[in-house]
Amino acid sequence: MELVMPISAKENLKKNMKAFSEKLKRFPGLLWQTVWRVGRDDPRRVVHALKVGLSLTLVSLLYLLEPLFKGIGQNAIWAVMTVVVVLEFTAGATLCKGLNRGLGTLLAGSLAFLTGYIAEKTGLVFRAVFIGAAVFVIGTATTYMRFFPYIKRNYDYGVVIFLLTFNLITVSSYRVSNVLKIAHERFYTIAIGCGVCLVMTLFIFPIWSGEDLHNSTVIKLEGLAKSIEACVNEYFNDVKKETTQDKSPEDPIYKGYKAVLDSKSQDETLALHASWEPRHSRHCRYPWQQYVKLGAVLRHFGYTVVALHGCLQSEIQTPQHCRVLFKDPCIRVTNELSKALMELANSIRNRRHCSLEILSDNLHEALQDLNNALKSQPRLFLGSNNNQATNMLAVAAAHADSSQKREKYNGVSLPSFKTDNSALLEWKSKRMNNEHSRSESAERKVLRPQLSKIAITSLEFSEALPFAAFASLLVETVARLDNIIEEVEELGRIACFKEFKPGDEVIVNFKTQKVNVTLNHFSSQGGE
Repeated sequence: MELVMPISAKENLKKNMKAFSEKLKRFPGLLWQTVWRVGRDDPRRVVHALKVGLSLTLVSLLYLLEPLFKGIGQNAIWAVMTVVVVLEFTAGATLCKGLNRGLGTLLAGSLAFLTGYIAEKTGLVFRAVFIGAAVFVIGTATTYMRFFPYIKRNYDYGVVIFLLTFNLITVSSYRVSNVLKIAHERFYTIAIGCGVCLVMTLFIFPIWSGEDLHNSTVIKLEGLAKSIEACVNEYFNDVKKETTQDKSPEDPIYKGYKAVLDSKSQDETLALHASWEPRHSRHCRYPWQQYVKLGAVLRHFGYTVVALHGCLQSEIQTPQHCRVLFKDPCIRVTNELSKALMELANSIRNRRHCSLEILSDNLHEALQDLNNALKSQPRLFLGSNNNQATNMLAVAAAHADSSQKREKYNGVSLPSFKTDNSALLEWKSKRMNNEHSRSESAERKVLRPQLSKIAITSLEFSEALPFAAFASLLVETVARLDNIIEEVEELGRIACFKEFKPGDEVIVNFKTQKVNVTLNHFSSQGGE
């Protein structure tokens, strides 16, 4: 036994060392793949990194060049710190941080100068009391103001800089005589750092938060269109796939609506930063908050797509020979719905109003076809005899009550009822066989998830239940489309989108085909 333990420990050590060496060999390749993938996903990241490096080099000249260092001194480091903290990826974020930092520093310096001037007119003891009281009052009031929603959202960083600068200057002035001179030099270096950041972010390959918000809205609409189409096509696909609870990131359905569901904080941040950027038009204000409202509507729409996707992973599925009866009308509804979403995406991308023809009669006709198809197969949903189904349910309810009374003393209750006598007898026989091999305490803890499934599948209309849920969710997505159209129209009205003109080309990309539709404005008016 003593020899076995050291040998096994040595083998484990060798295995760990071998695995570690393999990871070290793969590390350069993985690092290069990560670097390449990050730059390939968004080349603007490379540009931003170069801009930050160039900005740091410029402000470092305040230290490296002797004439500049003699004029500014040790406070040149504040310019470097300002560039590191202020220069952000987008122009709006840089403007927000830069103006907050500059305004907070200026106000804090002014208030600290006033506090120091008043304190100097008093004696040494009263001066310390006055400075302590000022620090307490300003610190308390400033910190409390940070809880105001408007200040928290727009000026939180500036308030923090104000509080930090005021305390540094005010407390230092009690022991240092030339503190105001130091404050002036620091303010100049901070202003130099903010100026370099603003020049870099506004004039050298600028990246606008408003454009990112605009483009992300377009991408979300296109993602929902592709997700719905892929979901319906997979539902009616003849090839059977193994259903898994874990959603793969590569799944086109999951990938389409995930970006929509996770976009709340990103939309709000981009809208806030876009409000700091220069206006795009003199004639109208750009409604960044309307993009946030549209994003909220898209998330509500996405919840229905999630439920639609869940139908593909249901434990009980409608047989393929029943689904094929409704395949064509469902596919047509999906195509028209995807076409409408893609048209809305194109209208936002091109900053023009929606086409009336794309969003009008075709979708309603597809819904009518689906309705007619459902009416043509009443036996799937109502059974062969309505009275028989009603009586069957009544007998089943009475049987459920009697079963609950019989199981009261054993502590076991049926989670659902069955209407098929053969299935019920099968369940009873299985239970009697299991009673001999289980104790009374174990029986109370046993859950039978398969029992409800067997009970449901025994119902006469059980085969149609999963498809009924799928069809109702598909119709629900069409109903929620109206809310998206209203928000897009409101966005176009506030943002002064151009009117849709005859001859405008709308390109709708489907998963299996690309449709180029040339719309006629006069024909759409005639259709209405």
